[in-house]
Amino acid sequence: MSGEFSGPAGIEEACRRAAAAFDPYRRTPDATRAAFLRATADRLRAAGEELVAAVRAETALTEARARTELDRTVNQLRMFADLLDDPAWASPKRLPALPDRRPAPRPDLRSRSVPIGPVAVFGASNFPLAFSTAGGDTASALAAGCPVVVKSHPAHPRTARLAAGCVLAAAAETGLPEGVFGLVVGEGNEPGERLVADPRIAAVAFTGSRAGGTALTTIANARPVPIPVYAEMSSVNPVFLLPSRLAAGTAEVAAGYVASLTASAGQFCTNPGLLLAVEGPHLDRFRAAVAGLVEKQPAQRMLHAGIAQAYRLGVAELTDLPAVTTLAVGTDPHGVPDACVPVVFQTDAATFHATPRLRDEVFGASGLLVACPAEDDLVELAQELPGQLTATLQAAPGDRDLARRLLPLLERRAGRIIYNGWPTGVEVAGPMVHGGPYPATADGRSTSVGPMAIDRFLRPVCYQGFPDDLAPC
Repeated sequence: MSGEFSGPAGIEEACRRAAAAFDPYRRTPDATRAAFLRATADRLRAAGEELVAAVRAETALTEARARTELDRTVNQLRMFADLLDDPAWASPKRLPALPDRRPAPRPDLRSRSVPIGPVAVFGASNFPLAFSTAGGDTASALAAGCPVVVKSHPAHPRTARLAAGCVLAAAAETGLPEGVFGLVVGEGNEPGERLVADPRIAAVAFTGSRAGGTALTTIANARPVPIPVYAEMSSVNPVFLLPSRLAAGTAEVAAGYVASLTASAGQFCTNPGLLLAVEGPHLDRFRAAVAGLVEKQPAQRMLHAGIAQAYRLGVAELTDLPAVTTLAVGTDPHGVPDACVPVVFQTDAATFHATPRLRDEVFGASGLLVACPAEDDLVELAQELPGQLTATLQAAPGDRDLARRLLPLLERRAGRIIYNGWPTGVEVAGPMVHGGPYPATADGRSTSVGPMAIDRFLRPVCYQGFPDDLAPC
């Protein structure tokens, strides 16, 4: 089963095959799709050493991070296979007919969720396995009954081909139609734009920059029949350091913050890029603790040269802003290529209020501390924040009243709210929400992590008055 495509003609063929495969694939039994997902997971596991080596060669991620990603990718596939084992996964519902009801009879009503059609998935640069070719978007779309066409990320082409080979071999092993999965390769924006514009594509899943996600959404909305774009784009993941919490454990909070900020050179979409706290002696001690820890942090190599260049430009822009000062900088890179030198900036609430640029993400180990004159300023700034993937409350029992004031504001602005934890590290589990209001994502009503991710690629259909031998549910 061949499945790699390039150029305009290749993209056309990939979409044609996906459309031709849609009806046969969506009619396959749940058990067949579950077997397909498990076979893909098994093949990825069997190719693990080769995949880890490819990830390390193409992205400069550590071996431990590559293996963690492989585990997550395999586990996501198996999670959706387990979901399909439950007959209730597609949410079937029924109300029997009431022919004698007055003033009007009720017909028999049944409903279920059905797949929406072929899905275009864009591989992410910072997650070459878990959010790429065979990652969570692909797994959830395939579980829903949707063929998938992946646009591989040019930063890790070998990794993409290896993973695609595992998916294609599993599809052949389980007897699925040609076109249930395809891989589009190519440089630049044109291949992805062509893919989203193709009328046979029914939805898009994207993880990347705000500019990229916005561009794809514009194309999707301009089609004669617009389609949903589930784009994860930009988030600074604010952390609110409440007064009693700082008083009770300054060193502990500082250590947790720096560890979260600098993990994997800050290349997580949930990186804690913004801290807000009330000015005072406890914040002074926190500043000193953070500075001492950051100054000992060595530079780390970023995924590739493009991300490193964007990080340097973002840091330089913050450095040049008036009333923004540098609290601490990590150690000299000493020849580390594509280096990310950790840096924490600081400013005051008035400057943050007046400078919209400070609300924007700098992808990497860059943080901004905003010192507020009073608790009311924390509440006011929370109201001004754009949509986020996460928001964190670092709080102690003495902060309960302030936390209660902040919580409803954060519910309107974030998909996940953390209490006395840190946003990096996303558990793949049923209650998890990895999404949020714009610009964190293009559609804040969904999640790209956990079993609820399947809902993005389904739509409800009602069947009225059907006889039992014809009704599909």
